Amino acid sequence: KTELRRLCSAEVRCAVRRDLPPPHVAMAPLGTGVPALISSPALMSALLAFSFAQSAKVFTHWYSTGKLDWNRIVGSGGMPSSHTALVVGLTTAVGLKDSWDSSLFALCVVFSLVVMYDATGVRLQAGRQAEILNQMILELPTQHPVSDTRPLRDSLGHTPVEVGAGAMVGIVVGWLHYSLWITQWGP
Repeated sequence: KTELRRLCSAEVRCAVRRDLPPPHVAMAPLGTGVPALISSPALMSALLAFSFAQSAKVFTHWYSTGKLDWNRIVGSGGMPSSHTALVVGLTTAVGLKDSWDSSLFALCVVFSLVVMYDATGVRLQAGRQAEILNQMILELPTQHPVSDTRPLRDSLGHTPVEVGAGAMVGIVVGWLHYSLWITQWGP
């Protein structure tokens, strides 16, 4: 009863003084907006893992083809999967921050599995279909109405190896970033 009275009286004080938040509302550590987003180790781990994976695509493409193609930084498909790195980096940081048995970590794991399944399933098959359609269009006679259409993008999905590499990037970047975050700013 005493706790209820204390909370009710605090609610009344907060209703009278609008500059005070209710006592049960948690405040963001660095405020709201952009500072709050930047102060999120999970979000920053995810974005860093994505950026690292996208940048690595330039060099893995160069290693496999001998051609340096800077367009790979913004392109989809290729080694490693940046979408997988993004979600696994998020999942790793959430697991480290909120614990491996939290509901939020479980949600992130399920989200990561859906993204990885989509990359190796639906998107990979759509890319393979695009390759076949592009070949069929090339074999059409020049007077055919669709013979001059632009080729379809065929680098959409990922092989399981590319997804595995993206997951490793996500785990390593998520763990490193979170570890550095904790030593610098604390939990």
